[in-house]
Amino acid sequence: MDKTDDSDKNQSAAMELAKTPDPFPEHLEQEVELTKGYLAEQHAPSTRRAYRADWKIFEAWCEQKEISPLPARPETVAMFLSSEADQGKSPATLRRRLAAIRLAHRMADLESPTNSELVKGTFAGIRRVHGTVPNAKEPAIAERIRAMVDPIDRDTPAGARDRALLLFGFSGAFRRSELVSIQVDDLERKEQGLIVSIRKSKTDQEGVGDTVPIIQADHYCPIQALDHWLKLSAIESGPIFRRVYKGGKVGTTVLSAYSVALIVKKWATQAGLKADDFAGHSLRSGFLTSAAMNRASLFKMMEVSRHKDPKTVMQYIKKSELFDDHAGEGLL
Repeated sequence: MDKTDDSDKNQSAAMELAKTPDPFPEHLEQEVELTKGYLAEQHAPSTRRAYRADWKIFEAWCEQKEISPLPARPETVAMFLSSEADQGKSPATLRRRLAAIRLAHRMADLESPTNSELVKGTFAGIRRVHGTVPNAKEPAIAERIRAMVDPIDRDTPAGARDRALLLFGFSGAFRRSELVSIQVDDLERKEQGLIVSIRKSKTDQEGVGDTVPIIQADHYCPIQALDHWLKLSAIESGPIFRRVYKGGKVGTTVLSAYSVALIVKKWATQAGLKADDFAGHSLRSGFLTSAAMNRASLFKMMEVSRHKDPKTVMQYIKKSELFDDHAGEGLL
């Protein structure tokens, strides 16, 4: 963990322990610091970074208006939300801003202004006026995945990596963070394919772990693409999907989750698609959409995607069947 993460932890956790009636004696300093670390780990690093950025935005707005951010009055938060909405911020972004404000007050042992009816009503009004439908990215369905990997030069390190990442990410319905976290030791070879161990994911913050089966394919096989990349890169241990530098040198640094999105966008463009329509999540949504179009069972889809709520997966099935047995067929 780098110094930035340590700083984030102490910044968010120190406020909680600072509210003790009396300062702890110096001989307990190690225990206090250890507790701060565990307290900060209640949120994933990406969540902490997002909350810190949102809180800084709120602080800057309050400073400009010469009003207190901590503690903040309900009127302050309501006006802040209104200002952000007027600048085009989505309800989803504002919901995260509220979560950051709520967390800051909770860490300081203060009543959160986000609990007030004024703030709740203001946010409800913003959602009513600006809508709540997210700007969803397009799924990279099987047909699009094939079109994206076709122009890739698999004999170059960067090309071999990108091809393996696209096919593997699609076939396992991986989240971006899961995909870049896969290590060589997480792969278990089976006659029918591979079993990938996921150490920690978005819905498994306690690190219980899960597994994903990857089945072999005839023409665009994710396992063959992965093996080709591992052989070409001479990777025998550690993270699988790494940076490739100019000249084709394979580094030791793992790709970031953001890099997955850039790779998807790059090859979507090469396939004649619009880059802005796709993101890292397009691999995961593409698998689920394709499986639904192929009439896969709900529970088999969940076995790969590891969704906990069937309702989420049902959305993909519903979209794939919108025109099946349409009530208006043959009426005109």
